[in-house]
Amino acid sequence: MTIPPSGFDAGPDFVSLARAHGLVPSPPASPVGERLPITHATTVVAIRYADGVVMAGDRRAPSGNLISHRAIEKVFPADRHSGVAIAGAAGPAMEMVKLFQLQLEHYEKVQGSQLSLEGKANQLAQMVRSNLPAAMQGLVVVPIFAGYDLRRRAGRLFQYDVTGGRYEESNFATSGSGGSLAGSVVKMGFVDGLDRGAVIDLAITALFEAADEDSATGGPDMVRGIYPVIATITEGGFSRLADAEIAARFDDLLGILTARATTQRVPETSIETGGALS
Repeated sequence: MTIPPSGFDAGPDFVSLARAHGLVPSPPASPVGERLPITHATTVVAIRYADGVVMAGDRRAPSGNLISHRAIEKVFPADRHSGVAIAGAAGPAMEMVKLFQLQLEHYEKVQGSQLSLEGKANQLAQMVRSNLPAAMQGLVVVPIFAGYDLRRRAGRLFQYDVTGGRYEESNFATSGSGGSLAGSVVKMGFVDGLDRGAVIDLAITALFEAADEDSATGGPDMVRGIYPVIATITEGGFSRLADAEIAARFDDLLGILTARATTQRVPETSIETGGALS
């Protein structure tokens, strides 16, 4: 501890007073992620279609270069007609979802009616904003919120940034380490008015291609029977797809990709003869 010079007056600035007495702690020498193993939730996607919105998320949760969990869930119902998909630090994200669900339930019980979809989106934005101090330390949470708007009779989806900025998207939204990869696939395959089957297949393809390029995103695990969590949100409410249906659709996708790879395969040639190898 040091003694400040004579006549020093820090005024109301406590930080300046602490610095004058040599009490400022030294900053950490490494990021928090290097000192604490932080489990992350990775790729999630939401796509609008004719009857509402489909939300999907892979099941892998990595900690650095290790796989912490193979079957984590990242898509949750917020209430009957909305859902939230998490990406970022898994612990704070799951806690945020639980608190968000509780707040919506409390509002409905007190008011006797559901909060509007925009009101729900704004409430989640405030929660993301309140997590900013933790985000600055590496515990980032960036969710996707989507739901069926009973007033407009249409599906709507919202994306966020780390400061709590809320942005409504027209057709689709992605988040997480493989979000840009999944978004590219959805952008190429999206057309207005997709039906249920087509939009589910598009979400499955987006997650599959993201997992093919991003090690933090998990693909389908046929051995353990682990498949992405996929849910639809329509006028009838939030509905999670059965694993059997998702598995069948993945089988169809693998069949298409295998056939495509077979037709595109170039015959190997002999360097010496220049002819095809038999």
